[in-house]
Amino acid sequence: MQNKYDLIVVGGGAAGFFAAINYAALHNGKKVLILEKSAQLLGKVKVSGGGRCNVTHACFEVKDLVKFYPRGSKELLGAFYKFQPADTIEWFKKRGVNIKKEADGRMFPVTDNSQTIIDCFLKATQDYAIDIKTQEGLISLAKPEATNNWKVVTTRKEYEAAQVIITTGSSEQIWKMLGSLGHAIEPPVPSLFTFNVKDPRINNLMGVAVKNATVKVDGTKLKEHGPLLITHWGFSGPAVLKLSAWGARALHQLNYHCTIEINWNANYDANTIMEYLQLQQRNSARQKVINHSYADMPSRLWQSLINQIGISDKNWADINKKQLQLLANELTQAKFEVKGKSTFKEEFVTCGGVKLNEVDFKTMESKIHANLYFSGEVLNIDAITGGFNFQAAWTTAWIAANAMK
Repeated sequence: MQNKYDLIVVGGGAAGFFAAINYAALHNGKKVLILEKSAQLLGKVKVSGGGRCNVTHACFEVKDLVKFYPRGSKELLGAFYKFQPADTIEWFKKRGVNIKKEADGRMFPVTDNSQTIIDCFLKATQDYAIDIKTQEGLISLAKPEATNNWKVVTTRKEYEAAQVIITTGSSEQIWKMLGSLGHAIEPPVPSLFTFNVKDPRINNLMGVAVKNATVKVDGTKLKEHGPLLITHWGFSGPAVLKLSAWGARALHQLNYHCTIEINWNANYDANTIMEYLQLQQRNSARQKVINHSYADMPSRLWQSLINQIGISDKNWADINKKQLQLLANELTQAKFEVKGKSTFKEEFVTCGGVKLNEVDFKTMESKIHANLYFSGEVLNIDAITGGFNFQAAWTTAWIAANAMK
């Protein structure tokens, strides 16, 4: 039968290509097909890391690595012992792609071009004679009683496959289809996003960043620290992105309307800052407040904060106790109203998907249907930014490829 395959991969993204290539490498001569509903292959790979492709992260201790996954950490612990970032680096190196580490631990191809990864994958599919069909979305998936094979119906054709792996990422249509096959789906909500904030204190400060802030969500236990970036729509940067990942469901329940509290320097608490300001007042009594920001705070941010308090034109000696306390509060407990969210660049990540207790993480096979496998973000797995989501895709795809017959 012309349309009969040993493996059909549903989804032409990172996980799909990695699963197809690794399977084909292990099974010389077996027929493999990748189905992609859109016209573009590897779309997320293309835009990742600003077009450089953040392949993985330089975290090589598995017990530390799983801490970057708000959902899936328990299941990925054993999986990462089989295939982790060091294995990813070696995998690409064997195929002529060298990976470099940046200061923050993110890892990219030395070319700083995501096309390098795409070309690597496309060459491998040619080497292993893997068929690829674009603009061919999955319509139905069924296993007729008369055969052990899967019947795969797309918008263009009907196929038969001994094995199927679903690597479609965050697809409502696919989740609904899997639900009809008996799989439970954790409802999807956004997981990696920035906060929309309109406030005079951050007007015209787009691009200003602090190195290590603490951000808390009032009324919850959500709290993160790290670099914080002011944007034209509000706040972004690692501190906010981590908060959005760990608090994905809680923030969704709040409809992305909440109050956040910011300490602009996580190394100092309110008492320490008050002591610093009092010392500054004594030592610089005749000097202008506007000329003395603290602890590496960007001067534009400092000027905006003291302007809101009304002391930008004063000398330190002219500030009263109440104003000094207001300044300490602005530096360590600044309150901002969040009224909505924005997607982080083009790297949209969703929390939700196939429930993990229905998948065998030793093989990535469905516990409900034999010869049905899963990889990547179609599962209820997601991570913070930094190459961790790709690593989960590589790992789950590699395990599936090695388990399939």
